[in-house]
Order: sequence, then structure tokens, then C-alpha cells
Amino acid sequence: MKVRCEWPGTDPLYLEYHDNEWGKPVYDDNKLFEFLTLETFQAGLSWITILRKRENFRKAFDDFDYKKIAKYTDSKKEELLQNAGIIRNKAKIMATISNAAAFISVQKEFGSFSKYIWGFVNGTPIVNKYKTLKEIPAKTELSDEISKDLKKRGFKFVGSTVIYAHMQATGMVNDHVVTCFCHPHNNSE
Repeated sequence: MKVRCEWPGTDPLYLEYHDNEWGKPVYDDNKLFEFLTLETFQAGLSWITILRKRENFRKAFDDFDYKKIAKYTDSKKEELLQNAGIIRNKAKIMATISNAAAFISVQKEFGSFSKYIWGFVNGTPIVNKYKTLKEIPAKTELSDEISKDLKKRGFKFVGSTVIYAHMQATGMVNDHVVTCFCHPHNNSE
């Protein structure tokens, strides 16, 4: 029996995500944009709600192709607003489209979004040693800093809590509790 963080409970989808994605470093720009988009839509909702709709989001947003998304027409925006398979929040849909354009601008400036975002942690994941779920923060000074910089670059729905969740999801920080088999110090992966 594997010892895990408490938060995924017994939900098979949540367990799969916890065991194989959460906290694992992501350096691929397409995947980073996918997580940024999903985190944007998650604001104010539970992550499991987003995970259950992930495939719908993937289809609706052209496999998270930010180059296509940045060029969405009014008819495509309307189509998204009518799509019952995703979260039909106009502000979040519009933010995703403008975030795609901002994402491309960051790529042009830094060579890749990955180089930009991972630069905040010098390319190395922060490995925390929390013993309980209650110890894990919703945001940090670093997520405050990244959020502020992203907003300055035109990103929307990127508050500090959203950014900290993004950092956790993409492995910039590893917040698996120390007893979890996914914590790097357990070497049981």
C-alpha cells in the first residue's frame, strides 16, 4: 500500500494525477500553457472539477495550441461560451485568449516560456518538507512575485494563489508531504 498525500482521497482520476503529474517538473511550453489555462479556469472551483473536464478543454481549445488560441475569432469565442463541456465563464475564456498572446510575447523575449518561468527558481524545483496538508501554503512570496510579473506582461487570472497552484502542478515546487511516496526524499519512485 503506497502512502500518499491526503488530498486525492480515493478518486481514481485524482490518484492518477497525484501519482503521475502533480509535482513533476514540466519544461515543455505546450504543457506549461495547458496547466496555466487549466489553473485559470480552476480559480474559485475545485481542481477535480477541472480534471474531469480536462479532455473537453483539450478539444475546445485546440489541444491547448496557444498559437491558434491567440487568433481566436468572435465566432470561436461564441462557440466556447456555448460549450457545456467546459467552464463557460466569459472572463476566463477571454483571459485564455489574451494569455495565449502574452505567452507568445514571453517566448519571443526569453526563447521559451519555460526558460522564463523556471528562471524564477533557477531551473531547479523547490522541494518542501511539509508533514501535513495544513502546512502547505496557498501562496508564497515567490508566487506573489511571479504573479506580479505575469500581470505586468499582460496575463490575466494569474493571482498569487493560481500561480502557486501552477508551480505545484508543474513541479516548480514539490509539495508532496514527506511521508508520500512521491516526495523525492523517499527514493521509492
